[in-house]
Amino acid sequence: MVTGDLKSKIDRIWDSMWSGGISNPLSVIEQLTYLLFIKGLDEVQTRRESKSNRTRKPLEDPIFGPDQDHLRWSRFKETAPEEMFVTVRDQVFPFIKSLGGNGKTKEGGDSTYTQHMKDAIFMMPTPRLLANVVDQLDGIDMSNSDTKGDLYEYMLSKIASSGQNGQFRTPRHIIKLMVEMTQPTPKDVICDPACGTAGFLIAASEYLIEHHGDAIYKSEASRRKFNSGTFHGYDFDSTMLRIGSMNMLLHGVENPDIRYRDSLAQADDLDEEKFSLILANPPFAGSLDYESTAKDLLQIVKTKKTELLFLALFLRLLQTGGRAAIIVPDGVLFGSSRAHKSLRKILVEDQRLDAVISMPSGVFKPYAGVSTAILFFTKTNSGGTEEVWFYDMQADGFTLDDKRTPQPGKNDIPDILKRWGRRDAEKKRKRTDRSFLVPKSEIVGNDYDLSINRYKEVEYEAVEHESPREILQRLAKLEKEIAAGRKELEGMLG
Repeated sequence: MVTGDLKSKIDRIWDSMWSGGISNPLSVIEQLTYLLFIKGLDEVQTRRESKSNRTRKPLEDPIFGPDQDHLRWSRFKETAPEEMFVTVRDQVFPFIKSLGGNGKTKEGGDSTYTQHMKDAIFMMPTPRLLANVVDQLDGIDMSNSDTKGDLYEYMLSKIASSGQNGQFRTPRHIIKLMVEMTQPTPKDVICDPACGTAGFLIAASEYLIEHHGDAIYKSEASRRKFNSGTFHGYDFDSTMLRIGSMNMLLHGVENPDIRYRDSLAQADDLDEEKFSLILANPPFAGSLDYESTAKDLLQIVKTKKTELLFLALFLRLLQTGGRAAIIVPDGVLFGSSRAHKSLRKILVEDQRLDAVISMPSGVFKPYAGVSTAILFFTKTNSGGTEEVWFYDMQADGFTLDDKRTPQPGKNDIPDILKRWGRRDAEKKRKRTDRSFLVPKSEIVGNDYDLSINRYKEVEYEAVEHESPREILQRLAKLEKEIAAGRKELEGMLG
């Protein structure tokens, strides 16, 4: 979460860049992103060097060659401002623009990273400003993998226009929960059609490396598939695309397919039924014009609501047998419009709806207070829903106010993962429990309502109160004691 200390540090850097002549907030974010990326590359190289020294093996995939040592953050930050400025502008910046398989894929074309970086411009106007910002960024501990996401989250919140399309960062622990529940494998082709800074794709890549590292790196072909064929992300914000590409490269994915696209406005037949896993928190900011929406999506569900259109998009993008874990606003679960009911009916009748996890409304605070849920479903085009697993998440390890203070003792996520892994045992659970299974027939009978409150039973404890006669007797006794005490006090005062 964004701490007060981190906020104050970013505020100071922001003020420095503003007074130094960079007044466009998006430009501030881009320049800071480039510097954070340069810093991150040095940290990755340092970790690989430590591993090499520890294992006494040759350095794996060095980022900097022997003649490029002076391009590392830890080296140029110690130089004089004028020398640092020339090094970063004339050597370091061209170097990071050429990364991503040296700017080329194995097939000979530009990598997506290189394509996004073509238009990148180094805008630091003076050596003094660069030295000031480098010095301040150097004081931010980036060892925590979530810190970078917190930085982007806070920087984006400082832009007046941010969030107008419904974007806000998904907390990393929620992303990790969704990834662990879907258990990606090296065979998966993974997509996030509203990828932003690529948080879901990064979490999926970390899961794959941790659980299937041997299979990924066993041959050149499997490694190439991981780097170039596994991860796909779309966004219509070029700044987010650059950040996402840099993020993926820092996490060891050399050439992910991250590209510019308004997912709802374009219908690309090449992507139809292409993916085996979709992980997403799509924007749900409001409505679109029919004219600007892909016609094939409107054939699935005629609506202007972005959250429903994205659900229709996911069904089109998934392969048969493909699965999805997506965050939706609660309205999707119980909305009474024809489009809402139609889409829920498709999920229950035509596909296999696996689970609905209801999340507390504070999960996305301080940037949004909307109540949300996670839907898990498998595309079958032939039905298959027999029972749907519901879980009422009441705590996620943080307070549910704007501060989002860690509360390790209040966290349902470990219980969710444990129960998800043995859902057969959930058949014995009562409707008063945190989780339970609901048969398809009951969901159909409730007009395909997927809100957990429709099925959850609340257990009320019987509370016994004293009879009115007993209460009056106690009051009379108290009044006598008060009167006696008053008389005693009056006697003492004479």
